[in-house]
Amino acid sequence: MRYLARWTTIVPLVAFVVLLISWGRSLPWPVLVIEAGLLMVTVMAAVHHAEVIAHRVGEPFGSLILAVAVTVIEVGLIVMLMTSNKTDTSTLARDTVFAAVMLTMNGIVGLSLMVGAVKFHLAVFNSEGTGSALGTVVTLAGLTLVLPSFTLSDPRAAFTGKQLAFIAVASLALYGSFVFTQTIRHRDFFLPPGETMEDGEDAHAARPSRNRTVVSLGLLFVSLAAVVGLAKVESPAIQAGVTWLGFPQSFVGVVLAIVVLLPESVAAVRAAARNRTQIGLNLGYGSALASIGLTIPVLAVASPWLPGTLVLGLEPAQIVLLAISAVVAVLTVVPGRAKTQHAVIHLVLLAAFIVLSILP
Repeated sequence: MRYLARWTTIVPLVAFVVLLISWGRSLPWPVLVIEAGLLMVTVMAAVHHAEVIAHRVGEPFGSLILAVAVTVIEVGLIVMLMTSNKTDTSTLARDTVFAAVMLTMNGIVGLSLMVGAVKFHLAVFNSEGTGSALGTVVTLAGLTLVLPSFTLSDPRAAFTGKQLAFIAVASLALYGSFVFTQTIRHRDFFLPPGETMEDGEDAHAARPSRNRTVVSLGLLFVSLAAVVGLAKVESPAIQAGVTWLGFPQSFVGVVLAIVVLLPESVAAVRAAARNRTQIGLNLGYGSALASIGLTIPVLAVASPWLPGTLVLGLEPAQIVLLAISAVVAVLTVVPGRAKTQHAVIHLVLLAAFIVLSILP
């Protein structure tokens, strides 16, 4: 079959073999650099196979599958780095999840709006569906990342065990409710304006065959295993690279989020370039939702076995950036269409986040 010869098939298998060979060994810098590149390409391959599966099942389930696949990668990276480093990693989960929220709310969304507005004069989307996604993102971010900074039970901006259990259940409830809304109750709210399930772009494109979908599913599992394993192998190099650049250790979370969300960003921009900004927003807000709604519960369950305290509360400057982003996002989403000015605002907020992550 032709698709078996593509790089997306070869790369996961090569990455898995490299992982088996390098596991538990002390590797020289040149090999670590090559493995870092292989790690990033494998992430791209994993998302490609998730896209194949997503195309088979159609929208809006497709965007959901992509978001869940990305979250699996994110959780694996966080857990591997927290368990394999001797330095304090108590804020790594917070830094990664917050970076994912900012990169999706301002990066993926901003780029999608910019491409759509520049190419088609206005970026048009469905405000009902996008608004419900945004509202859930803001609520989840507030409960999991802002609230711990103001609770009184633990002075370290961390939840107690009972508080964390409640937040984990609340996060799952919010995420589950959104998934029900997106995939069952109001599926049409998450399609581009004017499209239906019968006449959308995916309906006219050739759907992957069942055999191809099964192969992609297998390669997706291989890719995820390789990504998580290579992350553990690469974790000392990632920490050393951030230190060498003179960046704070919290920037490791930004690096993880960028690596994980890079394929989603490419897919969102491509969708916006086809005048399907709604799909780009689905990918952006869907990734943010999965990043919080799935990552936090999983880490809550794993917290007894993770080293140190799971600190989730944001710093004051981070809270301000999140609040501004939430207000701007609401003003962007409500009209159901956006100009280039909306995109510029989001991208400037993204730039502010990156700069303040380097120079806190």
